[in-house]
Amino acid sequence: MGGTVMDIAAEQRLVRRGAATAFLLTSAVCAASVVFLPQLIPMPGGLAERLAFGVQAGVPHLLCLVVAIRLVSKGRYESAADIGGAAAGPPSPVLAVKAAFLQNTIEQAFVGVWCQLVLASVADGAVLALLPASGLLFAVGRVLFYRRYAGGAGARALGMAMTVLPSLACLGAAGVLATVRLFGW
Repeated sequence: MGGTVMDIAAEQRLVRRGAATAFLLTSAVCAASVVFLPQLIPMPGGLAERLAFGVQAGVPHLLCLVVAIRLVSKGRYESAADIGGAAAGPPSPVLAVKAAFLQNTIEQAFVGVWCQLVLASVADGAVLALLPASGLLFAVGRVLFYRRYAGGAGARALGMAMTVLPSLACLGAAGVLATVRLFGW
């Protein structure tokens, strides 16, 4: 196998550093959202309103997905090597990054929106402020991930972690709330 030899231990340190930075940023944004956002906008009360809020909070996920689709579409349109589509062969190196970004965005958007909807189904009050925070962090994470993709795993770790951690925060909060309700604590 040809290719570049990398120092995996150094790359792993960069991944951990990016993930730790993303954890701190995500924690700060989520905490600030739960504390301050309910003072600025009313959080929905009924189940239908909460689920609608969850769907609306997924708009950044959908917008990122549309941008990723557009990047691949435009890349194929402008490339003689790629205009035949995915069935014609593997993507060129230029399109490969865009295609990888699209695939990862599809996966992360699916998980992110479902985590938001699960939270919206069990939460009420200030905890619902995690929903718009999650959408904002998802969008920032996707931009960072794409812009730094070519730099390797260490370079894109901040963006990747900022994409996934808000989804995990929503899922974790939903799990805690569901457990509390289940056991009547």
